Amino acid sequence: MTKAINKKVPAPYLTIPQLKTLSHLQTLIRFKSITPNSAGGIEWLAHQLTDLGFSIEQFSTHNVTNLIAKIFFGAGPVMAFSGHIDVVPATRDGWLADPFDGHIINDAIYGRGAADMKGGIAAMLSATQTLINSARQKQGTLYWLITSDEEGEAEYGSLLIAERLAQQGVQLDGCIVGEPTSHLQVGDTIKNGRRGALSARLVVNGKAGHVAYPENTINAAHVSAEVIKRLTGITWQCDEPSSQTSLQVTGINIANVVDNIVPARCEVTFNIRYSHGYKSSDIKNEIQLALGDLQPLLSVQWERPCEPFYTSHQTHCCLLTQVEQAIFNVTGSYPLLSTSGGTSDGRFFANDYTQVIECGVRNNTIHQVNEHVPINDLLKIEKIYTQLLVNIFTQPDSKHV
Repeated sequence: MTKAINKKVPAPYLTIPQLKTLSHLQTLIRFKSITPNSAGGIEWLAHQLTDLGFSIEQFSTHNVTNLIAKIFFGAGPVMAFSGHIDVVPATRDGWLADPFDGHIINDAIYGRGAADMKGGIAAMLSATQTLINSARQKQGTLYWLITSDEEGEAEYGSLLIAERLAQQGVQLDGCIVGEPTSHLQVGDTIKNGRRGALSARLVVNGKAGHVAYPENTINAAHVSAEVIKRLTGITWQCDEPSSQTSLQVTGINIANVVDNIVPARCEVTFNIRYSHGYKSSDIKNEIQLALGDLQPLLSVQWERPCEPFYTSHQTHCCLLTQVEQAIFNVTGSYPLLSTSGGTSDGRFFANDYTQVIECGVRNNTIHQVNEHVPINDLLKIEKIYTQLLVNIFTQPDSKHV
């Protein structure tokens, strides 16, 4: 039988700082921030960060709200926490509790965005409070970069934040993205990159005619079969061992209402998740090469390009090593490095000088009915974030990240 704990009653085994983390998440869940609406969530965050001494820049466009918060401790590493306040829609159907109420059920907080990724924001907020309140001497600059446009097309969110930072001459040494990356246990997997993504709408233009006289036609359906065979048979020779390219056909459409006419048109849609060994232009060239002699019959429209990014271990100032060590210090194990899954806003901040690592709670319930995060998981990721921030901003060598 499911036992619900009243969300206003503190669990007896938690400390006051831990209870504050739970409260942060419950508060965030109650903002019905369905993309692109912040619904007051970013304004609440801005208030919390202002109280901690951050300077705030907030701007909106196309109903998207973006936040850039900054605190300067002194010369040293320039780091950012990146995240999104927006969530995918949820109705009451099938949920154990209202998806926008943050109920605690069986020692887990339920609600839309609990894992993706308001849990990460709540934990990072507590970790930031711990850092600010620490008596240890601090150095460097910490940014908070939050948007309400990640779950949609991501046209007016982190992309514009990154552009604004560039206009201001801000160069980040590293960026932690609080996306849910863990698999079976918190900290068992982090993303040190993401594959690129590219969709296509390919149209085969044949020649219609009576099915009894195929010699007078060009069957678009038959040509599409050859197209699919070639696309799925491509060998991606530039793949990296840790990042494999995958092409999946997502649709085949023939608008033919009778059974005695050879179809003149067939639309094939497909999506490619590609290794960081490629750029989108390379992928397009591979596709064109594979289809070669069929090109006169084809037209292709490319859609939703998302370039890959990858952060490897660095000889100096290695954020990846810092994250790995923080996880080991809290869990006793080092994480698996992965580039799997969908794209993320990390791609907007990654470049030749900015290392980007994604690290967050488990992703087993994201976008699902009864999305939730166990309290122990939330507190564990908070400890990891706290360890990481303390290590970065209180090191004696300001050159270290």
